[in-house]
Amino acid sequence: MRRLRTALCDRLGVDLPVVQAPVGSAAGPDLVAAVSEAGGLGMLALTWQSPDEARRSIRRTRELTTRPFGANLVLDFPVDDLLTVCLEEKLPIISTFWGDPSPVHGRIHRAGALHLHTVGDVAEAVHAVTAGVDVVVAQGWEAGGHVRGGTTTMSLVPAVVDAVDPVPVVAAGGIADGRGVAAVLALGAQGAMLGTRFLAAAEAATHEVYRQHLIAAAGTDTVHTTCFDGGWPNAPHRALRNTTLQHWLAAGSPPAPLRPGEGEVVAVDASGRSRHRYEDLMPLPGMTGDLTAMALYAGQSVNLVHEVLPAARLLHDIADRAAATVSLLHSAAT
Repeated sequence: MRRLRTALCDRLGVDLPVVQAPVGSAAGPDLVAAVSEAGGLGMLALTWQSPDEARRSIRRTRELTTRPFGANLVLDFPVDDLLTVCLEEKLPIISTFWGDPSPVHGRIHRAGALHLHTVGDVAEAVHAVTAGVDVVVAQGWEAGGHVRGGTTTMSLVPAVVDAVDPVPVVAAGGIADGRGVAAVLALGAQGAMLGTRFLAAAEAATHEVYRQHLIAAAGTDTVHTTCFDGGWPNAPHRALRNTTLQHWLAAGSPPAPLRPGEGEVVAVDASGRSRHRYEDLMPLPGMTGDLTAMALYAGQSVNLVHEVLPAARLLHDIADRAAATVSLLHSAAT
């Protein structure tokens, strides 16, 4: 693995400037620990867990790695109790998203943790830095899952870098290999956050049906939509086109509860719980049913997902390709 390091790596205590995005239920202890063990920064997604479940997730991750990892909390939901758990467990890095970081920042800093916050535009980035955030994650419109803004990564990242300097910036959205990492480093970011690529990591808690759809998909198969809002209303997201989305669009994109197939059970999870059409949940291991009708979150970088690989292999390949690309760019400039 070639050396690829930025100042942010030292701040986070990692070897590589690659952050695994907190991709909802897929970002469990196995994936997070594997990413961190390989030199990146793994991120647990804890928002939809109970405090006891979150504590177990943190402790299980610690059983699997001694390297730094963090946890993400979505501020559009009540997360005070979850933040308490994270700080009691002495997590070194707390990531927040979708809301004002000001109310939680003081608690995070007093506990000695670093605070990352994801933004979708320059004004939001400036506000985050004014609130005291340590690292800004600039998420471009190409991203999969829930998408905060409407500007592409290529345009957003340098604008945010200029606006918040010297606060470090991590780029997110449309990045799935080392070339993308090298590109955002050239734009002034000190790191890259990858989500879609890690959905097809061997350790991700994703159903095999979902993985195979990611592998088969092209970027043009993704849609920026509000279709899968059951559980998180008014939150735009990017997912693969499927029957649920197609029927909803054909009906004129009506609001709930007027959508085609509203209330239908499309899957049953491993615990026997029914999952309904338009829920914001992705297909998870152990589920049965019409899984392809569920939310198949994916960014436009899904073009670059060709196979399921262990997270360590992904990290090493990304680092090698990024280092080689940076070296090539330097050579071309001299």
